[in-house]
Amino acid sequence: LGSVIAYFTSAKFLLYLGHALSTWGDRMWHFAVSVFLVELYGNSLLLTAVYGLVVAGSVLLLGALIGDWVDKNSRLKVAQTSLVVQNSSVILCGVILMIIFLFKTQLLTLYHGWLLTLCYILVITIANIANLASTATAITIQRDWIVVVAGEDRSKLADMNATIRRIDQLTNILAPMAVGQIMTFGSPMIGCGFISGWNLMSMCVEYLLLWKVYQKTPTLAHKSAKVEASELKQLNVKKENDMKPAEGVQLIIEKDVTGFEPQQEKEVGCAARMAEPFITFRDGWVAYYNQPVFLAGMGLAFLYMTVLGFDCITTGYAYTQGLSGSVLSLLMGASAVTGIMGTVAFTWLRRKVGLIRTGLISGVAQFACLILCAVSVFMPGSPMDLTVSPFADISARLFENEPLPTIASPEPEMIFATGMPNLLNGSIAPANSDPEMNPEPVPLISVSLLFAGVIAARVGLWSFDLTVTQLLQENVIESERGIINGVQNSMNYLLDLLHFIMVILAPNPEAFGLLVLISVSFVAMGHIMYFRFAQKSLGKQLFVCHTPDPKAAPDSSPPGNTSTV
Repeated sequence: LGSVIAYFTSAKFLLYLGHALSTWGDRMWHFAVSVFLVELYGNSLLLTAVYGLVVAGSVLLLGALIGDWVDKNSRLKVAQTSLVVQNSSVILCGVILMIIFLFKTQLLTLYHGWLLTLCYILVITIANIANLASTATAITIQRDWIVVVAGEDRSKLADMNATIRRIDQLTNILAPMAVGQIMTFGSPMIGCGFISGWNLMSMCVEYLLLWKVYQKTPTLAHKSAKVEASELKQLNVKKENDMKPAEGVQLIIEKDVTGFEPQQEKEVGCAARMAEPFITFRDGWVAYYNQPVFLAGMGLAFLYMTVLGFDCITTGYAYTQGLSGSVLSLLMGASAVTGIMGTVAFTWLRRKVGLIRTGLISGVAQFACLILCAVSVFMPGSPMDLTVSPFADISARLFENEPLPTIASPEPEMIFATGMPNLLNGSIAPANSDPEMNPEPVPLISVSLLFAGVIAARVGLWSFDLTVTQLLQENVIESERGIINGVQNSMNYLLDLLHFIMVILAPNPEAFGLLVLISVSFVAMGHIMYFRFAQKSLGKQLFVCHTPDPKAAPDSSPPGNTSTV
């Protein structure tokens, strides 16, 4: 009994609990805001597309700056500030949306509808601030706090990373379904009120949990190389000289910085202050490029350039191929199970073959499963037709001055059973959704192979994701964790943005097979990058094995574990 109580009061469990609450609220909000924007703008995708573009563009441009802010401030201040800003923004957004739902008719008549447009802009802006704060929270908790709580035990770090991912998998399915039921049996306004209330309650509990974890882990109060006014250039020089983050060096750096900071601030002009964010942005990307795990991070980012996931694009395509909402919800549940299997496989493989080789095996497993998706493109039932121009639908409307279609109101069971709205109904659903125009059922061989590959590949995907995550945690110096992971988030969003642009350029169902082949190609390129990184790293380790360093610190990994770079 004592050991059970000790576990439930440990910093590790409190960190899990706080992450579960935070992720649950995040998933509910991300799902609901898309549905709200679609419903508010007359079942058009315009607001949703603008929101997605603003979110992706903001993280792409500000990822390095957010990471730099994480590095330059104390851990508790960063965690608490980002928590309060994130939840307060969601609460405020929920209140504004409730007002819009209540008084939309009146707002349309005021100032020729400009007041309603201003409300839309306000919602998207505040929601974007919430997403940026969520990014800061993810960087500081999942990339920094968890490393400190795990200490020097890499096996413990791997187990904690895997547990965090399992929480993500479960909340990603359950949270949208829960808020979807509330919106189905209640109303969108009740959904807004519930999400606002949840975030208010969750913010208070998470704030307390963060404080408890901070108290139980004294090392969180100490940040190595705590630089407040120096540039990343100093950190790069320090890294090139192979200086270890020893306490003596930290004290010298802090003393020098605080000693010269006031005089430097007086000499810094307005132009220099304006240029500082751009310099930080540049230095952050340069530092990311110079990391020993650069190729591994790029490999992970390339996996975001894909339509082979359970987002609105793939589910919308499946809906046009004859799959119902209930079947899609079962497939999403199966994908969550295989994702959790991937986290289990990661911890087992890491113990057996080491961290780097785990990434190699995971990459091969993922790519092998995605071969099924590539094969599905050429199977019966596939609508792929390369003789149809992917731009035909867009060009026809542009040159014939036809309005772009708005989507039909998604069926409630489709939205809330799958956890997301079928946002592609308007552009591709008419191809196969009218039983009078298409009396013959579409063969399910192609779409079955597609989803079999997507679901099976998630074992390798999540194992690979955990591998790269831990490589970043172990090999990026503490003083650069924030900015390097901020740039990594920017890279992820950049490739994710490119995949949406790819779909916009080729929205027809006849072109979806081509998108599948492009997606598989990008996954292959990502794993080739990781293979090159592994080749370099394992080669260095073999060299180190032949020339052992007597001063090297002992590795906590089991014999034969090649988890260091």
